[in-house]
Amino acid sequence: MFKQTMAVLSLAALLAGCQATGEDYQADVFDASQVNTKTPAKTVQILTVSPTKIKVSNAANRQTAQVVGGLLGAVGGGALGAGHNRDTALVGAVGGGAAGALAGSMVSETSLVPGVLIGYSENGKIYTSAQVGKPCQFATGSISLMVMMLNNETRIQPNATCPVPVKG
Repeated sequence: MFKQTMAVLSLAALLAGCQATGEDYQADVFDASQVNTKTPAKTVQILTVSPTKIKVSNAANRQTAQVVGGLLGAVGGGALGAGHNRDTALVGAVGGGAAGALAGSMVSETSLVPGVLIGYSENGKIYTSAQVGKPCQFATGSISLMVMMLNNETRIQPNATCPVPVKG
C-alpha cells in the first residue's frame, strides 16, 4: 500500500507541473486563419510599460493530466496487484486509475503568466492594453504598430528585443 501511495503522490507532483505558458496569447503570435489576411493597423506611441500577470486557461493541460494520470494509475495499480491474484490486480487497476485521475485533477484550471500593461497615446488620448509578454520587448517613448484583430482586441507589436542571457 505504501508503494501505491508513493506512486500516486509522485504522479501528482509530475502532473502539477503541467502549466500553460501563455505563449499563444502574445501579440506577435497569429494562428493560421490570420495569415495572409488584410488587418487594420495603426501606429501608437508607447508611454509606459509595467510588468503584470495574465490569467490564461490551463483546461487542456488539466484534461490531459487527468487522462494520463488515470492511465498510468491503472497500469501501476494493476502491476502492483498482479503478484497476488486476478481480483487483486483488477482492484489495483481500478483504484490506481481513480487515484491517478484524481491526481491529474489537481492541475489548476488557470495559470498566471508574465505580461505587460502598456500605456499608449492615440490621437491625443491615453489608453492601456494588457498583453502576454516581457517589459523588455517594448520601448517607451517610441512608436509601435498596433494590430486590431476583433472589436476591442489590440495587439501592440513588440518594438524592442530582450537581452540574450549569457551562458556561463
